[in-house]
Amino acid sequence: MSEHLRAILDCAGNERYVLPSGLTVLVRPMPGYAAAHAIVAARFGSIDLHFRLGEEELTLPAGVAHYLEHKMFEDQEGDAFAQFARTGANANAFTSFDRTCYYFTATNAVDESLDVLLNMVTHPYFTDETVAKEQGIIAQEIKMYEDSPDWRLITELCQCLYYTHPIRSDIAGSCESIARITPAMLYDCCRAFYAPSNLVLAAAGNITAQRVLDACARAGLDKPAAAPAARRLFDPEPMTLPCAEKTLKMAVAKPCFGIGFKEEPLAPGDGRTEALYDLILCCVSGGMSRLYRRLYDEGLVNPGFGGEVLRVDGCCCILFTGESDTPDTVEQLLLEEIERIRAEGVDREIFTLCKNEKYGQLVENLENVEDSASQMADFALMGQTVAQQIEMLAGLTPEDADAALQRILQPGRMARVRILPDGSAAPDSDETD
Repeated sequence: MSEHLRAILDCAGNERYVLPSGLTVLVRPMPGYAAAHAIVAARFGSIDLHFRLGEEELTLPAGVAHYLEHKMFEDQEGDAFAQFARTGANANAFTSFDRTCYYFTATNAVDESLDVLLNMVTHPYFTDETVAKEQGIIAQEIKMYEDSPDWRLITELCQCLYYTHPIRSDIAGSCESIARITPAMLYDCCRAFYAPSNLVLAAAGNITAQRVLDACARAGLDKPAAAPAARRLFDPEPMTLPCAEKTLKMAVAKPCFGIGFKEEPLAPGDGRTEALYDLILCCVSGGMSRLYRRLYDEGLVNPGFGGEVLRVDGCCCILFTGESDTPDTVEQLLLEEIERIRAEGVDREIFTLCKNEKYGQLVENLENVEDSASQMADFALMGQTVAQQIEMLAGLTPEDADAALQRILQPGRMARVRILPDGSAAPDSDETD
């Protein structure tokens, strides 16, 4: 790591505490900033459908984590959004495959907003009536996801790549699955995954560590608490594919395509390999790559084309998605470029540029209150700090990328998905008359 980066990290000012309750608290005071951003992240997402809690084994319908996210904003006093509105805070939440996050940004009454945030995630309240009334709202959200070609590409690719892993299920579930959700299930999930030891609280901006710790004390999080450790359970997943290809039609103006590669699952906490794969994607198809320049210059893709690493417990895959009038041509050029780089090695200059870009993103996030808090929370869920992430990134070499490319992105573990405009026939090639 360069001395310049070390100096940035040394003055970053991130503070870390683990309270007697087990809650991890991260604070980055940013003097001179007007706003503060706070986020509570729970290690609980859509893949948590089958788990063991003590001697008890529980199975949930798809969509429970997302449903719970909605219901956590309600209590006996009403709606937490109304309470945030009174403090002037802008609050929201989201659920992903392996986490649920609740957050707010505020310039005034930050202490009061912290009280609302911590109270809602530590004092759940569900009844049959409140649980049932959310079904219509979430059913509309499910329909919205079904109408999103970008999201459908990801979902269909995961269903092609995996037999049983819950990554196959939509984060919001289905109308049928959410109809089976009960208050008892939601309380079980809170007991299993919303214990303080399974949460991270991160705050940045116009805030001090003492104010955050005082808010934790007001919420009772400064006292020892039970720490139920839920253990995710997955069925064995072979490295073969249940389906190699899917084609569907939607209301899109241009064909959309997705190409997915099934990879060996990474060990918990293995952020190094994930970062290495991300760098490889940058070298293969990132904005500085030879392939991207050719595809874009020839009008074969739009700027949205790119690759991503999708990694959760028990699952790791590499996905390429985009729009193109000639998706077969794009796929062929991508596979040829992967094989060329596999044979010749990654371009050393591009590898360095990609590393520098990743450095820049990490450091840039330190100067934004929302990004800084979110970044601290994300890395904490993986058992890392921002400094450790940057130091780990500094240790990655082109030789590491060359070695990884000998085992990943193999055509024998590849699936493809096409979304065609309504009314069009699936082309058997990109040739024109």
